[in-house]
Amino acid sequence: QVQLVESGGGLVQAGGSLRLSCAASGSISSFNPMGWHRQAPGKERELVATITSGGIKYADSVKGRFTISRDNAKNTAYLQMNSLKPEDTAVYYCYTVAPPTFWGRGTQVTVSS
Repeated sequence: QVQLVESGGGLVQAGGSLRLSCAASGSISSFNPMGWHRQAPGKERELVATITSGGIKYADSVKGRFTISRDNAKNTAYLQMNSLKPEDTAVYYCYTVAPPTFWGRGTQVTVSS
């Protein structure tokens, strides 16, 4: 079984930065897509960023502020979040497509105004 563990969430003031990490274990490879979703209170879960062998995609709301990366040697994906806004407050979930899709349990990001 593939397991994903997120870390790096916390409380930050608007304009600040956080870096989320997603450590993967199990039968995965660098060819498996990885990415991040988030779910804010009262909102549906949305795709934030994804990284595949074909490239990287971002949600329009985070484009230019967030950067997704991957360290294949460590089986770890990262989400660097800069210029954070209160609207970014959400639980952030890491995923990978093996297939099927596997999810982490999430890490809370709270941005104060």
